[in-house]
Amino acid sequence: MDVSQKRRASRLKRQARVRKKIRGTTESPRLSVFRSAKHIYAQIIEDVTGTTLVAASTLSKDIDLSNGGNLLAAKAVGTEIAKKALDQNITNVVFDRNGFLYQGRIQAVADAAREAGLKL
Repeated sequence: MDVSQKRRASRLKRQARVRKKIRGTTESPRLSVFRSAKHIYAQIIEDVTGTTLVAASTLSKDIDLSNGGNLLAAKAVGTEIAKKALDQNITNVVFDRNGFLYQGRIQAVADAAREAGLKL
């Protein structure tokens, strides 16, 4: 097993551990964040029905960035997902870091969503 496989396996273990505790309900759906090397994705999911209510990423046309894998892009995704959520009257969400460490781009998405009006 090389380093990247170990890193992915560790993230998936952390993800499973967190998902045991976090469930997105109708009152407070789950804000799940995924980051890759080039982009960052966020979606608000209601786990009762298994539907995605709102989604935003650096690939969307609403966010105009030259580089999708940096902190500025993460902040833009956080504010965009918060705006879309507030348009659908979603104010409370449960933050799911998806097994990633709460630092850097993951933290930037959460902070930007809080500043835009979401309650995490």
